[in-house]
Amino acid sequence: MSSRNKKVFFVNYAFHVSENVYEPSEDSFLFAENLVVKKGGIVLDMGTGCGILGIIAAEKAAGVVAVDINPHAVRCARENAELNGVADKMFFVWGDLFAPIKMGEKFDLILFNAPYLPSEPSENKSWLGCAWAGGVAGRQVIDRFICEAPKYLKENGRVLLVQSTLSDVDETLRRFEECGLRTSIVVKCALPFFETVVLVKAER
Repeated sequence: MSSRNKKVFFVNYAFHVSENVYEPSEDSFLFAENLVVKKGGIVLDMGTGCGILGIIAAEKAAGVVAVDINPHAVRCARENAELNGVADKMFFVWGDLFAPIKMGEKFDLILFNAPYLPSEPSENKSWLGCAWAGGVAGRQVIDRFICEAPKYLKENGRVLLVQSTLSDVDETLRRFEECGLRTSIVVKCALPFFETVVLVKAER
């Protein structure tokens, strides 16, 4: 591993984060602290990054599919799965949202720490930018995700999505409900500069 990699710890887990991969921060840890996985479930970890959520989910899940548009993240997450002893339960895919997932595949739980910050078009051109830049309103990726996610959800399945109040949480709830899912706010965390990070749950 490159000396430019950082090491991040959460509870008993350790993660190497390479320079082109989003480093877990408040939103990641809020998600991880409130992640409930049913034993034996099949999980989709969308935008896996360094793999933190998928790796934690793999402790109880029967299997985890981890997807990222960033090839550096896919490689990093695979290495971290090995490091944390769950590589045999995880499958890693490079691609844009649901594009690499076969139609008909269904999951008990879909996780997404979305790119949710309002941004200029130029800001999502780097691999790191892809992890946080959500377009002018912060919803460019979130809306695409919500449109597709219900098709990949089992009966009684759940979606957990983290976003910021800067990108209109009420609009997220409304769009999920239009897709026939029940919504709730699992937890909120106030950050500096008038921003709150919110974990949204949507379920059948």
